[in-house]
Amino acid sequence: MLTAPQFSADGLRSVLARIEAATRRAGRDSRSVTLLAVSKEQPAAAIRALAEAGQREFGENYLQEAVGKLEALQDLPLQWHFIGQLQGNKTREVAERFQWVHTVDRERVAFRLSAQRPHYAPALQVLLQVKLADERAKGGVSPADLPALAAAVAALPGLRLRGLMCIPPDSTTEAEQRKPFRRLRQLLDDLRSAGHDMDTLSMGMSGDLEAAILEGATLVRVGTAIFGPRA
Repeated sequence: MLTAPQFSADGLRSVLARIEAATRRAGRDSRSVTLLAVSKEQPAAAIRALAEAGQREFGENYLQEAVGKLEALQDLPLQWHFIGQLQGNKTREVAERFQWVHTVDRERVAFRLSAQRPHYAPALQVLLQVKLADERAKGGVSPADLPALAAAVAALPGLRLRGLMCIPPDSTTEAEQRKPFRRLRQLLDDLRSAGHDMDTLSMGMSGDLEAAILEGATLVRVGTAIFGPRA
């Protein structure tokens, strides 16, 4: 069961202030970073309240939970990002209902998303999830296999390859946090040098968004710092 709405305007203002400060440190315009509000385990009422405060981009991890919220909020001009691990039997609803997918890490999943994207819809915006450490619980393509996957995804008609995403190992210092983000940025630069038109780095969450922005993040995924701790 989803918890009662936890959103407060203070949480949103605090995160936006952190983004502003981090982009200033990096010598960047704050508008170069998109805030993605991670709304898993939050009810539609909390998302609606956040939307009324100006937030437009929302990320969901679990398809079954997300579907009801998308239907309840279809009157709002929101952009929905799927940021959970993709199973082959769930790709159709993701392809039909979401505007972005952050977690493509296999050709088979990409092929299904492209084939199942409705013909009347614009191309599905896709990020490739890269696995930067040996952590069994996390998905992602290896850096060695990334170029081949990027080439395959870029050729699919129902998808638009936009960039890369990662979920790095936990680190406590900013210097350590920056290392995997720097690696992901380097991988994006390599793909762009190879001819791929990619502009998005989805990296950084509530605890490390500053480190991600300093290393070039264009999209940060923030849940707890906006909505508060989950039940």
